[in-house]
Amino acid sequence: METSLKNKKNFLSTKLIVSVGIFSAISFILQLIVPYKVSGFLDIEISDLPPLILSLAYGPLWGVLAELIKNVLHCFASSTGFVGELANFTINGILCLVSGLVYKYHKNIKGAIAALLCGVAAMVIAGAFANRFIMLPLYMQGADAKTYIDIILTVIVPFNIAKGLILSLITFLVYKKVSKVIK
Repeated sequence: METSLKNKKNFLSTKLIVSVGIFSAISFILQLIVPYKVSGFLDIEISDLPPLILSLAYGPLWGVLAELIKNVLHCFASSTGFVGELANFTINGILCLVSGLVYKYHKNIKGAIAALLCGVAAMVIAGAFANRFIMLPLYMQGADAKTYIDIILTVIVPFNIAKGLILSLITFLVYKKVSKVIK
């Protein structure tokens, strides 16, 4: 009984809640100030770095929550009609979820590399399916299936691979230093 109570206290510690709030705010600010457009609708930005770090430090739930908070806040500063935020949350939420889950059970250097690579792979696959069946039909109403597939294979998949690998590399390089401060 005492262990269960202790786990609940650790689950929602003040430090954790503050970390999620701060990292969500940093993520939102990064999303506003550092975007670079690719193909007119994809943003290269590092706003997913703080949630990814949270996923590794505290677990996947907290990184996904930070992604959600960032994207809800961004809805008020965006002109995408929530489609861009839904895409960002879905794709980067998968990166945080999978990376955090794998790292939770393999907390060493090899585990970190495997976690981040699994996260990137899941992000690319989920991104292709989400774009084919949800995002592109919302964003490009009336286009045919061939157009969607062409965009996914020539733009979205390569973009997600590059973005995922860049985010993973930066996370890998800074995680240990940052985790000492937030844990």
